[in-house]
Amino acid sequence: MNIPVNLKYTKDHEWINIEGDIATVGITDFAQKELGDIVYVEVETLDQTLEKDEIFGTVEAVKTVSDLFLPLSGEIIEFNDELENTPESVNLDPYGAGWMIKIKIANLDEVDSLLSSESYKNLVGA
Repeated sequence: MNIPVNLKYTKDHEWINIEGDIATVGITDFAQKELGDIVYVEVETLDQTLEKDEIFGTVEAVKTVSDLFLPLSGEIIEFNDELENTPESVNLDPYGAGWMIKIKIANLDEVDSLLSSESYKNLVGA
């Protein structure tokens, strides 16, 4: 299982890459394996400001639909449009081409509540 050490994680299996006050968000390798073949990613919250843990979209796999939870409060400033045509990128490259959104972080203090790679490994039993 791939759990990059340079990223932060949530208990809801999202990964976060923070650069200044911008966070790139996707779902983890563990999550995409649990979901199975991903067929659709829906994010209708572009340009909206949401609170931490609010639902920002859904990911649809062959066997289920799962909500996506915002790991940090902020404005959703970008959606990975490539996922509209190639949602399988989330399965093939969850930490690269499969990224989902970018957030302008409203409260950098919330970063402290995210999990380290070690904590996330413990959570999923890796």
